[in-house]
Amino acid sequence: MSSKFEQISIKPGFIKHNGGVLFRTVSDTEYEFKTTINENHLNAAGITHGGYLSALIDAGAGTAAHRAADNAPCVTISLDLKFIGASKVGDEVIGYTKILKKTNTLIFLFCELKCNNKIITSASGLWKILKIKPSSPDPSG
Repeated sequence: MSSKFEQISIKPGFIKHNGGVLFRTVSDTEYEFKTTINENHLNAAGITHGGYLSALIDAGAGTAAHRAADNAPCVTISLDLKFIGASKVGDEVIGYTKILKKTNTLIFLFCELKCNNKIITSASGLWKILKIKPSSPDPSG
């Protein structure tokens, strides 16, 4: 689909504040995202903080859910994470997301974060597709 990564951290917020995320569509059910680890992403042990990795997966896999839902807004219902390895300053971390199932209201997916071709975090998640109703005109004028 798209060989080029695009910056998805456009609006001010947590992920943009923390360096942003680059994202690309691989197929209708596969997506990739990436970032580079900075010093502010580390924990006291000098490796990437699990909270940052969690937020990175939530942003990257959440964007995959959003794209798989025909760009409808989606919110995270559950995210089950397994921390398997570590990353450090200067490392590029790449996320791979696979959409497992899509219903009218839910997206089921699996995601892995890799660093130096080794899995450092895996996650399975469930996203709710929001059906936003068009706002009705304000009767007060």
